[in-house]
Amino acid sequence: MPYEPGSPECRVLIDCKSQIESMLLALDRIENSAHIRDQLRSVHNQLEGLHALYRRSSP
Repeated sequence: MPYEPGSPECRVLIDCKSQIESMLLALDRIENSAHIRDQLRSVHNQLEGLHALYRRSSP
């Protein structure tokens, strides 16, 4: 069963995390991109934390 977001904010956060995951996969094929991937992982983790806050506050 697919995950259904509880709010419009959750939908945005899910979409943003998905886009970052796609960028990470693409950048994995490019040499010397480790520092960029590290930054993207950091942003992804921050989005995940924000998403967790919204999930807790959703009915």
